[in-house]
This record gives sequence, structure tokens and C-alpha cells, in this order.
Amino acid sequence: MNHTPTTYRITDMAESERPRERLAKYGASNLTTPELLAILLRVGVPGENAVQVAARLLDAFGGITGLHRAPFDEVCTQHGIGPAKAAQIKAALELGNRLRLAKPDESSTIHSPQDAADLVQFEMSALEQEELRVLLLDTRNHVMDVVPVYRGSLNTSQVRVGELFKAAIRRNAAAIIVVHNHPSGDPTPSPDDIAVTRAIVQAGKLLDVSVLDHLIIGLNRHVSLKERGVEFN
Repeated sequence: MNHTPTTYRITDMAESERPRERLAKYGASNLTTPELLAILLRVGVPGENAVQVAARLLDAFGGITGLHRAPFDEVCTQHGIGPAKAAQIKAALELGNRLRLAKPDESSTIHSPQDAADLVQFEMSALEQEELRVLLLDTRNHVMDVVPVYRGSLNTSQVRVGELFKAAIRRNAAAIIVVHNHPSGDPTPSPDDIAVTRAIVQAGKLLDVSVLDHLIIGLNRHVSLKERGVEFN
């Protein structure tokens, strides 16, 4: 009884179906996510070509966002991946993030909560524990720096509000935006989030540093406490 094995090399695919050839002919934007990922993987494993391995990988981690959030070591353990391919994937994801951030200077001016979230969403949505960062702004709302302040659960008993303003005072920043993430992926504010925010706003008034907003970063979304009605004036 003859048995035809499942192809596992891209070269075994019809030329019109090969991801690299399709990219050259139609452009990267016309490829599916598994096809783009398959170009990085280059080869598959017995029984699966690179596109099928890519599709399995995406399914295992819940899509490209889940793959981004996954620890390097966990990606390495997937069948057909290993450290070299995991490194290629992580590097490509980071290059995409840096390209997104490499915009003209005007893009680093904050006009809305979305502008602020765009600066940190990609990186902070992948963090496995809570981190609090402060965006330092000048008088024109240009971003001077993004400063990490706390790592760990954000609650009123642990956060020393004055720590959030050290860099702002040192750099003579006119305003700050506070940002922290929820590793659960749900950016819904907790009572502690709201209590800490009010304490930060009051401290900013005493130090003459405007607190423009407090953003909570979740998975593919964020919450602005200013838009939620917390008083920042």
C-alpha cells in the first residue's frame, strides 16, 4: 500500500503558494500571519511544512499577541522551534515595535490618551507582572522620557507617591502621565488604582507638576482614568 507523506518543506509546495514568492509578487501586506511567520521559520518538521508549523504556533499561543507575550523559553519548547527560531521570532516582533515607534518628532507629542498608550502598549501588554512608568512631558507635551518607577502590585500601601516625581523634578518636566499594566489583560481600574491616582494628583499640585492622566494597559486595550471621570485638574 503506497503512502504519500505530508510535505514539510516549503519547496515541496506549489510555487504560487510559497510565502517568499507570494511576498515578492504581492507584497507583505497580502500574506497571512502564518505565511509571514513561516518565512522566519524557513523549514518545517516531518509532517508539517513551515506554514503549518507557524499556524500551530499561533494557535498554541492565541495569535501573534500571545506569541509576543510568551516567555522566550516557552516558545523554545514548541515542536520544531528551538532557541534559534525563537530568537528570530522575538527579534522580528521587536523590530516591528521599533519601526512603529520610529516616527517623526511630532508623533512623540501627546494629544490624547491614545497617543500615550501607543508609546507603551506593545511592550507593557507583554509584561508578566505589574510595572508603573512615568511619561515626562515638557510644556508642549513632547515626551522627554519614559521612566520605570515600580515593579509589582500597585496599591496604596506600597507606592511612595513622591518617587513618581523624582525624575520629573530632576528633568524639570512640566507634566507627567502615569502608566501601569494589568498582566491579566483586563485594564479595568481597581479601587487601589483610583486611590493611588488621587494621591498622585494631589502630590502633583503641591510640587507644581501637572498630572495629565493615569493609563492602565491591558491586552490590546487600555483605560484612561481621566476619561473614566477621575479629577485631574
